[in-house]
Amino acid sequence: MAAGPLAVRWHDWTLAPVHAGAASIATVALENGGTVAWNSEIRLSYHWLDERGNPIVWDGLRTSLPPLAPGERTEVRASLQGPIPPGRYGLAFDLVAEERAWFAELGGDQLRTLVEVAPRDDRAHVDLPAWVERDAAWQARVDATHAEGYAVVAGAIAWRGGLFHPRPRTLTPYEPGSGRIPSFPHPLLCPSVIEGVHLERLPDVAGLPAYAAPSEPAVPAYAPSERWTYDGRIVLIAHSDRR
Repeated sequence: MAAGPLAVRWHDWTLAPVHAGAASIATVALENGGTVAWNSEIRLSYHWLDERGNPIVWDGLRTSLPPLAPGERTEVRASLQGPIPPGRYGLAFDLVAEERAWFAELGGDQLRTLVEVAPRDDRAHVDLPAWVERDAAWQARVDATHAEGYAVVAGAIAWRGGLFHPRPRTLTPYEPGSGRIPSFPHPLLCPSVIEGVHLERLPDVAGLPAYAAPSEPAVPAYAPSERWTYDGRIVLIAHSDRR
């Protein structure tokens, strides 16, 4: 069958280990298998699929390609971000003509494989004042949430101050007990943060270090966005009488 205007031929490829929520790299060799030259609007991307081929994460990070005439070949290092949570996923590489179509929509082949996405295993740190301690389940819950792929994990504040140090009203949103709150709108207090991730420091809340949640990159298609979560079952105990 004659090639259409936009088509790709896949060649050798390798994939570095993939961890949930974390950046990874694939090396992909490919060829312009169509009848027209590729310009800067043709880019390499990917989708994460379940084992039946249904999309879990559509429209992954973009990797720019050099201009290629029909029949020319190149090898690129493609940026990926692992899906959340860990598990077995399908990975489908495809080319996209921006604002027009995916090559697979034009009848082309995707480069597909199955990937075991491992738990995230990066080290984390927390800015914890001396008068604040972790409750008994804090470490286990935080470690498990980071392993799911979340780079930033924040939780609730239990206040221990007695009659002379009542709980400040500013801590009302941080009452322990609730589960995860998607898009938690308040500053994150004493979050656990994967090393290498930098958060915007905000004014303290009731004397506790406060940070803004990670923001989306200016051009989301070209940079990983660090995932974060707030979980009211993750509890720090603030002993205000020890300040």
